[in-house]
Amino acid sequence: MTPRAAIRARLAPSLAALLVAGCAVGPDFQRPAAPAVTGYMPAPPATTAAADVPAGEAQHFVQDTDIPGEWWTLFHSPELNELITEALENNSDLMAAQAALRAANDDVYAQMGAYWPSVGAGFNRARARTSQSIAPVPANNSTTYTLYTAQLSISYMPDVFGLTRREVESLRAQAESQGFVLEATYLTLTSNVVAAAIQEASLRGQIAATQQIIVIEADLLGLMRRQLAAGHVAGLEVASQQAALAQAQQMLPPLEKQLAIQRDLLTALVGGLPDKPPAQRFELASLQLPRDLPVSLPSKLVEQRPDIRQAEANLHAASANIGVAIANRLPNLTLTGDVGGQSLVFGSLLNPSNIAWDFIAAATQPIFQGGTLTYREHAARDLFDQATAQYRSAVVGAFQNVADTLHALESDADALKAADATERATKTAFDITRRQLELGQASYLALLQAQQAYVQAVISRIQAQASRFADTAALFQALGGGWWNRSDVAPQPSGPIIPIQ
Repeated sequence: MTPRAAIRARLAPSLAALLVAGCAVGPDFQRPAAPAVTGYMPAPPATTAAADVPAGEAQHFVQDTDIPGEWWTLFHSPELNELITEALENNSDLMAAQAALRAANDDVYAQMGAYWPSVGAGFNRARARTSQSIAPVPANNSTTYTLYTAQLSISYMPDVFGLTRREVESLRAQAESQGFVLEATYLTLTSNVVAAAIQEASLRGQIAATQQIIVIEADLLGLMRRQLAAGHVAGLEVASQQAALAQAQQMLPPLEKQLAIQRDLLTALVGGLPDKPPAQRFELASLQLPRDLPVSLPSKLVEQRPDIRQAEANLHAASANIGVAIANRLPNLTLTGDVGGQSLVFGSLLNPSNIAWDFIAAATQPIFQGGTLTYREHAARDLFDQATAQYRSAVVGAFQNVADTLHALESDADALKAADATERATKTAFDITRRQLELGQASYLALLQAQQAYVQAVISRIQAQASRFADTAALFQALGGGWWNRSDVAPQPSGPIIPIQ
């Protein structure tokens, strides 16, 4: 073997490996580091205040505790569990997100086909006649003939600079992003169902309290009329009590309207139409307040929040697109080959003497395109900067969301404790003033003020109870909802999200 031949023999495997694998130009994606913080607020709460009323239990914040995939079961409401199951089976938004994920995965598989050669086959039958004044085309010197042609074509583009790999990487990241869109849709749906059920329970409590107040006001009106007959009060005071009763009755229709709208919302969330509302009904007494609340470490929040993971996947796709833009400015190598046969007789089409073939290796290098490829690379880098800023915004918003919810839970407990104390005090004042009025020792104006204070205290206490439930659900949502512990999702028809290499 000559020295030149020996050199070629040694270089051939390396050249072949380069043509098949090559190097992927552009930046290799690095996951952003989690924020270097240890908490969500300067002085995180450990335990909330307690009140001696339903939903008044103290709640304990437990650091670095995992979140169950079905966190709503912690409210111990079979009706709520049933409703969420219906929503997960029938909600159109969730179905649309699932279909979008399948499509994104299919796009990845479709692009991965570029790793392989493309093969095509063709067959042609042509009837022709040539001029007698020129040499006939067929070997038999006939001017009229039928030509049969069969051909197999193979084309392959070696991924020398990683164009295909970066395109697949970008689509994988987009599929991952769509997967987290699905998780966010799932979390939003379940959280909305819980919030709507709690709001329904709150409205039912306020309606029941208003109906009780109407009974009290009607009772007082009867008392005032008896006192008018006995000459202890004037007609003006009876008229004032009639107005107070009418005001209490006026409070009822808006609450009933809100309840009807809330029922329509629940119907829509489970994928139904308003003429067939859910069978489940919700009362505050049927819900239990979770006493131990998880507080994930800040370093884990960026792993748990679907919106942060989606923003990270979008950042990865933008990084890969820079490599795509760079590779489009580099040489392109295409290998093509054709093999087949031509014959005037179909039966002898594949005889060895009729076989024809060709092999072509072509390289193209963009030289001048008016700056198009340069500015596409600039645009890809600008979009990466945009995705970086959007990722940071998602992280900041998530941390704010958790901090706001922790503040709300602490405040809710204090508010319920104060509302309970206010209700007890105003009820005592109202009962005492009523007895004094019956004995002629108090004015009607004092009774009116006492009853108005009591009415407002009752409504405020119910709203404070509902706020504790609602903000507890909001905390689970803010921490990511435990999607990583879900066991209720069947594999998608197009396969799982393709892992990023």
